[in-house]
Amino acid sequence: MTIVSAKKNAVSVIRNIGIAAHIDAGKTTVTERVLYYTGRTHKIGEVHNGAAEMDWMEQEKERGITITSAATTCRWKDHIINIIDTPGHVDFTIEVERSLRVLDGCVVVFCAVGGVEPQSETVWRQADHYRIPRIVFVNKMDRIGADFKRVVRQIRDRLGAKPLPIQIPIGVENSFQGVIDLIEMKARIWEESSDDYGTTYLDIDIPQELQEEAQSAREAMIESIADQDDGILQKFLEGSYIEPQEIRDALRKAVIHSSVTPVLCGAALKNKGIQLLMDGIIDFLPSPPDIPPVVGIHPKTGNEEIREAKPDAPFTALAFKIMADSHGKLVFVRVYSGAIEAGNAVFNASQGKKEKIGRILRMHANKREEIKKLYVGDIACLLGLNHTATGDTLCLQNHPILLESLAYPDPVISVAIEPKTVADQDRLNEALAKIADEDPTFHIKVDEETGQTIISGMGELHLEVIVDRILREYGVKANVGKPQVAYRETITTCAKYEEKYIRQIGGKDHFAHVILEVYPRECGAGFEFINEVSPDVIPKEFVKAVEKGIQENLSGGVLLGYQLIDLGVRLEGGGSREEDSSEMAFTSAASIAFRNALERANPVLLEPVMSIEIVCPDEFMGDIMGNLNARRGRTSGLEQRGGSQVIRGMVPLSETFGYATSLRSLSQGRATSTMQLARYEEVPKAIQDQLVAGMGFSVARE
Repeated sequence: MTIVSAKKNAVSVIRNIGIAAHIDAGKTTVTERVLYYTGRTHKIGEVHNGAAEMDWMEQEKERGITITSAATTCRWKDHIINIIDTPGHVDFTIEVERSLRVLDGCVVVFCAVGGVEPQSETVWRQADHYRIPRIVFVNKMDRIGADFKRVVRQIRDRLGAKPLPIQIPIGVENSFQGVIDLIEMKARIWEESSDDYGTTYLDIDIPQELQEEAQSAREAMIESIADQDDGILQKFLEGSYIEPQEIRDALRKAVIHSSVTPVLCGAALKNKGIQLLMDGIIDFLPSPPDIPPVVGIHPKTGNEEIREAKPDAPFTALAFKIMADSHGKLVFVRVYSGAIEAGNAVFNASQGKKEKIGRILRMHANKREEIKKLYVGDIACLLGLNHTATGDTLCLQNHPILLESLAYPDPVISVAIEPKTVADQDRLNEALAKIADEDPTFHIKVDEETGQTIISGMGELHLEVIVDRILREYGVKANVGKPQVAYRETITTCAKYEEKYIRQIGGKDHFAHVILEVYPRECGAGFEFINEVSPDVIPKEFVKAVEKGIQENLSGGVLLGYQLIDLGVRLEGGGSREEDSSEMAFTSAASIAFRNALERANPVLLEPVMSIEIVCPDEFMGDIMGNLNARRGRTSGLEQRGGSQVIRGMVPLSETFGYATSLRSLSQGRATSTMQLARYEEVPKAIQDQLVAGMGFSVARE
């Protein structure tokens, strides 16, 4: 199936959407059905069989989870839908973040049993940050414990959203047959015994026993839409009949302004509800011209630049993902304005360098087809860009613009890796460089004292997958150490230090005098620098040098050399000499004063603490809670969900290594858990003393 780019005057037929959810909510299963019904694939691939079209990596097939975001393009009712299927596991949240950065709309999939789970809440907050219009698909309506109304309540209560059901289910759990479309007021039934994978269905009148419920739900839907649309409000108050298309038009406007979120339902694995979901994508999610024009700055002047979603506007695109390939580096881009052809030169405004596009590829997971030209609204891959990195802006040199880049969370876990032979060293370096190019949350550093290569990531699974790729994909033979926590350091009291820097370097005197006070800040407040000295005492250019000397020392604290967070520095006094003072002298003086002040300010270690949610059968709850307490965990809430208990709490990351294995053994393989970083907390003094004393602290328990 060949998909062409949207030509001029056809940008309104494009939908750039993401499908996102908590792990195991069924988003890849939903995507597989979308591809099948649109004719993009001729066979439905199942996640549990390791045959999902969008989960193409070996690690994804083996684990049955999505690890990397995969892009594809399909057609539905004369519309082009660019889809990005994103991971659900928190360790790969950057894949969701960078996908949402370039999308116009999103389908958020919730499990009808699990409801609003931790990662789905994270995805929702990320979408809020980028102001992305959403529709919701409540999946797995055929599962035991499914409850459509409860999920809608959770969306309202936990996410602070305005969910608006535009369907209600017909039956539930084993008796789930189809849905009632509240806009058309028709029932759609799928025959479960059919062998056509849900491509045929019956549109019938609403069953008599559901008519009252459907009418009540429709009135509630129209009442909510009437709050957003004066025309609908007037007809509603008059009691006039409102045409389905009027409802769709009003609902579309409300969704684009993020005033409401339509809620649909179905059972993707049983091939129910997907066609109406695709109709919802076309009807309610925005096309590129429906969203505000992209805004950036001129890289030289700093003036605001605006690019409208028009084919004749200057070319502007954002590189949101890099993928290493045997043919070279694939750069995934979203085109915000204009058009570009293979062979054209582009300007990388982020790097200040010219690039030349070799080839343009339309991606379908890891498969590709070559196209000649990209238009506004397109998402595709460029080959031949050697300098471009994730988050860079591509534009025309005579119309430069710099778009907002991406922010990446800091890694929380590290392992040491070393090649087994000298021959493996070059292969390891090449593999690490390529993976770091692909994944901005993956960090590499060499320990200056031991010479060890330390790799850092967002969680145990994240590093496990990366190590697996290094060993298998790149053929490197390497030894890997045990996971280590990426602690942080801060201070708990105020302290001052005065430093007079007087040195003779190269026959010239250097003088600087600074008085610094360091002080703690609240959790999450970050670093701040305050200057309380007049220019007569220390000139402005030397104040900048003072701040530079402090900033250079934030990467390593005085206890164990971990990054410093949540503290402030106040420049309270000092002095300079017209003849002898220099920026170098003030940078050095500030560095010395800062380190000494830190030692006097009662420095402490901070550890990453994870919020954890465990779903387990009732009979195992006691053992699981006991194990959580033994790991310095604390419970914050319990909830009954179907026949299971949901335990919510907090646990230090250092205590979670090997937890998945431990949980399986405690529950006979029937419990599941999810974790994500919540905050940093002070390490108990006994553990800190052991760490500082170099005794190590074994935390992995089985």
